[in-house]
Amino acid sequence: MTMELQHPLSLASPGEAKPRALSGSDPNTEPKAVRIAIILIAVTFLSVFVVLPLLVVFAQAFSRGVSAYLSALAAPEAVAAIRLTLLVAAISVTLNLVFGLIAAWAIAKFEFAGKTLLITLIDLPFSVSPVISGLVFVLLFGAQGFWGSWLQAHNVHLLFALPGIALATVFVTFPFVARALIPLMQEQGTQEEEAAISLGASGLQTFFRVTLPNIKWGVLYGVLLCNARAMGEFGAVSVVSGHIRGETNTMPLLVEILYNEYQFVASFAVASLLAMLALITLVAKTILERHLDQEERPHEH
Repeated sequence: MTMELQHPLSLASPGEAKPRALSGSDPNTEPKAVRIAIILIAVTFLSVFVVLPLLVVFAQAFSRGVSAYLSALAAPEAVAAIRLTLLVAAISVTLNLVFGLIAAWAIAKFEFAGKTLLITLIDLPFSVSPVISGLVFVLLFGAQGFWGSWLQAHNVHLLFALPGIALATVFVTFPFVARALIPLMQEQGTQEEEAAISLGASGLQTFFRVTLPNIKWGVLYGVLLCNARAMGEFGAVSVVSGHIRGETNTMPLLVEILYNEYQFVASFAVASLLAMLALITLVAKTILERHLDQEERPHEH
């Protein structure tokens, strides 16, 4: 005679009521007062540390009227900083988009020696201070750096110029596209790619006609985060830029310079552009996350 072990919740007969689930499984078991207190703490924290600073930035930027605000943004230094910021962001996003697609495709679709090392290197900028990464570029390409003498002999200028600023920005932003795509591509698996190859498609045809359409929202999500970080980067760029007015100052660097010179309206006017970028990024991020959730749901079934 054998005995069958049954789950505790199935021991009741069909006519009897099922035992209640454990209280810990219900997320609303806390007293109402506790829930209200937690919500108030969260709202207060966000209001003080996020909403209030944004309101102060815009209030200070428009403190002397719209004309003063527009005049500050039309100043030659501000125009040069905006142009340089957009150029550096375009370079960084383009290079990181290519690298992120290749790295994510290799990590998610193939097995190879050094895969774990590659993932670790992708995450390296998250664990290294941007200031430290900027100092590393100075030690490599500065006048007294490892390659400094060779660069000077060949009249190549990396530091205190656009190439150095772009290089530092690329380093601190290159994980974003790859990290947005790797889990998405791993979740999708390789079945569709294998089917395309079995039907005679080449590797590039498979990527552009099968893989890329499936990850388009993930690509946009990674590009969005990469662009926001590139435009707002301060630490690494500050080290390699040289702070040459009208030439190597990006928007974050110009904000600091204007503030230190007591040009508060101009400083907050430029800062308001970065704040607008943050708000636009937040809205776009929310929209893209919804599309990513909708893409992942069919793969769960």
